[in-house]
Amino acid sequence: MDRSDMMHRMYDIKGPLVAKKFAARGFEAVYCPTKEEALKQAISYIPETDVVSWGGSVSINEIGLRPYVLEHNPVIDRDSAKTPEERVELMRKALLCDTFLMGANAAVQDGQLINIDGNGNRVAALCYGPKQVIAIVGMNKVVPTVEAGIERAHTVASPQNIGRFPGVGTPCAKTGMCGHCIRPDSVCAQVVRTRICKPQGRIKVILVGENLGF
Repeated sequence: MDRSDMMHRMYDIKGPLVAKKFAARGFEAVYCPTKEEALKQAISYIPETDVVSWGGSVSINEIGLRPYVLEHNPVIDRDSAKTPEERVELMRKALLCDTFLMGANAAVQDGQLINIDGNGNRVAALCYGPKQVIAIVGMNKVVPTVEAGIERAHTVASPQNIGRFPGVGTPCAKTGMCGHCIRPDSVCAQVVRTRICKPQGRIKVILVGENLGF
């Protein structure tokens, strides 16, 4: 892959520096220039015996991680549920899996994660439960401040994410712009800032030098 353009050159300079900032806060963090390297790195963290689950994430699909674990690991897959009740039960069981996979809505360049969630299952797993969490984060999500990360989560990530849920009536579904609504079908019920990783090393952040997710 040609990485001579200005965007990729900037990612390759900035990525390792941001990874060091995450490491200083207790995260295990690494910068991978390509999706292929990111997949290889993620696989190295996951024993074949680990029970794996995930939150809603485009990024883990884009690097091929979700298809990989579906083939190589025992999984808790909420999309396999036959009823809404079974789906909820699988989401609850995922909170006690060995490895939880996710993306992030923003990564602050000083080493913090910002995530926004509707049901809360994804941020719940990030905070506590699974033995380890692997977060796949495209460099397009790196922002300068916490405030910019929260703004990105509301105004960039959520209006695009809402497209995965047909029939939702939120302002962002109708206009593409965040209305900071308090509707029952809002996908912005919880906003979580992860400023330190405890226990140390539990959260693995893989920064990827490509544009991933939204």
